[in-house]
Amino acid sequence: MIDAPPASTAAALELVRLGPLMTLSSGSAEIGVGLVDGPVAVDHPDLVTARILPAGDDAGASSRSGSGACVHGTFVAGILAARRGSGAPAICPGCTLLVRPIFRETEPDGSLPTATPDDVGRAIVECVNAGARVVNLSAATGAPTTRLEGSLRQALDHAARRRALVVAAAGNQATLGSSEITRHPGVIAVVAYDLDGQPMDQSNFGRSPGRRGLGAPGDGIVSLAADGSPAPRAGTSAAAPFITGAIALLWSLFPTADAGSVRRALSHGLRRTTVIPPLMDAQAAYELLARGFR
Repeated sequence: MIDAPPASTAAALELVRLGPLMTLSSGSAEIGVGLVDGPVAVDHPDLVTARILPAGDDAGASSRSGSGACVHGTFVAGILAARRGSGAPAICPGCTLLVRPIFRETEPDGSLPTATPDDVGRAIVECVNAGARVVNLSAATGAPTTRLEGSLRQALDHAARRRALVVAAAGNQATLGSSEITRHPGVIAVVAYDLDGQPMDQSNFGRSPGRRGLGAPGDGIVSLAADGSPAPRAGTSAAAPFITGAIALLWSLFPTADAGSVRRALSHGLRRTTVIPPLMDAQAAYELLARGFR
């Protein structure tokens, strides 16, 4: 039984119909969820029961709870793996969270640096090699060079070959277009919606997100704070883990489903021509997979 969450958290889960799925499962430890983000405050009281492991050689635990990197990583981790009843969405706390930091703890003022495409690519590969079936990427990349773009593309190709799904925030620059990440056919790009079910103006949109992406709640999302009281956040980086968590639950319930089936179930098998993807409907995806949808 799930403890009653705060009103804003309940509204966010209801918007994408995650509540019924969360009553069926808290996630399986067999399902690895890669977190490419900042380090995580693993000693947070609402994360101490979570199964959190480092992916690769870079330790995933935070040593500076006030850094922007740790604040962001812990916030996203809370959406996925916090204790149920903590106030965070806590979508799939039973899954194994494989943390691979790309943001360094060098910003004491709470700001979050960007990462190079090469950093992101290495992190994706290490998460997949560590056993992640779905990788959450709530990160921005700095201005890339051709070589680094190629490295990132190879990493996304590697994930696709290993039948892992990559869920990536579309970005918050209010632009129309796509990036090397969101253009990749193996990536589910995520745009942010407000709690009234309307796309948020700050979210990036484009042909690739519109055709293959999904929308999720990204307005006033409350999760864990690495240091101090939780504060709501907005944007596509908060929206992306709702999609990641839903995928982790679906794979926990249907472990033999292939990546294409899970993805098509979330997209309801429909072709699209708009630049704005629809909101995820987690319950509808579950019902499709339960009927043997492929």
